[in-house]
Amino acid sequence: MKTQCNLILHCGAHRVERQALHQTSLPQGSRTWTPIPHVFLLELVERTLLNNGITVHNQAHSLTHDGSRYFGLLEVGKPQENHSWVVGLRNSHDKSFPAGIVAGMIVCVCDNLSFNGEVRLTRKHTRHILRDIPGVTQSAIGKLMELWHAQEQRIRHYTQYDMTDTMAHDIIVRSIDNGVLSNRALPSVLKEWREPRHSAFEDRTMWSLFNAFTETLKGNLIELPKRTQRLHGLLDNYCGIAPVLHGLN
Repeated sequence: MKTQCNLILHCGAHRVERQALHQTSLPQGSRTWTPIPHVFLLELVERTLLNNGITVHNQAHSLTHDGSRYFGLLEVGKPQENHSWVVGLRNSHDKSFPAGIVAGMIVCVCDNLSFNGEVRLTRKHTRHILRDIPGVTQSAIGKLMELWHAQEQRIRHYTQYDMTDTMAHDIIVRSIDNGVLSNRALPSVLKEWREPRHSAFEDRTMWSLFNAFTETLKGNLIELPKRTQRLHGLLDNYCGIAPVLHGLN
């Protein structure tokens, strides 16, 4: 199931087409401050992804403060995989925040300056940013590749771990105690488990149960990262794979 590009816009930013990034003006830098074009960061990240065998499936972009602040999301994946990851970008021309990259299966990029994900790297707009930003980008994508490998192991365990209704119900109840779910969200997870809306999750496995949770949790993007990490911890411990993936969370 592929992640959607959810760019939260509620502090004045507006969604734009990619071409609009070419049209933003770049202010004059100084001896200590070197702004970079928004599209420069985007294209650098895209090239680095491609060089690592990662394809961009979908993207969303936004600008605020008369184009001086940029926020973007790239939905990325590898060929022949049924799940994807998200790379988030931000850049400013008004010294409000450094150029930044986040990457992970759950990423939140918001125009109120929250910027969260499993991988997070930033670079201030100082003198040598043009020299350093390619290395920062490669480091972020490299860490994403490590996460990707670990997550592939996790998904493989989940898809091979058979579940009964009794086991699923036990985990769903435990998830409330572990802060994954609120009490009122329980019926939604049960419904997704019993009547999955996607045929890919009709098998009675841990992977199907995980997706029953994520279908319910995805509505609250602010809470999603920490709730998903708690969910992974619960499911990993239940099926005995926590030692294998202890570094992922």
